[in-house]
Amino acid sequence: MSAVDTEHFRHIRRMTDRRFPHEIASILPGEFFVSGEPMVVYTVLGSCISACIRDPLAGVGGMNHFMLPVPREHQSGDAWGGESTRYGSFAMEQLINGILSRGGARQRLEIKLFGAGKIYEGNIDVGARNSEWVLRYLHDEGLPVAKRDLGDVFPRKIYYFTHSGRVLMKKITRIKNQTIVARESDYEYRLYKERNEPEQQSDVTLF
Repeated sequence: MSAVDTEHFRHIRRMTDRRFPHEIASILPGEFFVSGEPMVVYTVLGSCISACIRDPLAGVGGMNHFMLPVPREHQSGDAWGGESTRYGSFAMEQLINGILSRGGARQRLEIKLFGAGKIYEGNIDVGARNSEWVLRYLHDEGLPVAKRDLGDVFPRKIYYFTHSGRVLMKKITRIKNQTIVARESDYEYRLYKERNEPEQQSDVTLF
């Protein structure tokens, strides 16, 4: 298996920037990326979460970008183990298993968390719900968090260096939020459609 698995990540946009010494992989909501060679993984977060995870000894690292779908009306989806939390578990398992399958070891994982901003107007704090969930998930899995920057009202640009674990983060002023809100709203709609499609129409099993 190559250091960068082109079969699984061929859909991920890659680019170069003279400010950075390595190739950049840009991920969108619902995506993740893992590399066994030095790379930079980039994303823009609103209320979503990104977990930046690596095994320093194996030199394998990656990042995901996910959110929990808002529970249906009258459904206890906020409860631990509720329907919507399966999407968070799936996103974290994809990333962690991607690192382990490329030579990483669970006991050596270094985990950093970013995002969960309150970028939507109104009383519902989607970011806080995402933040609460991922912290509890990692606690229950016995995986310590090395660093986190969660909450606040600002979106974040994140550049994660898979080999060194370095993170460059820039908080974006709220006046520039509309693209981020639109992108996350589209992602949330896709999650909603997936949850409401008949089971036989989906070839993806969430567990």
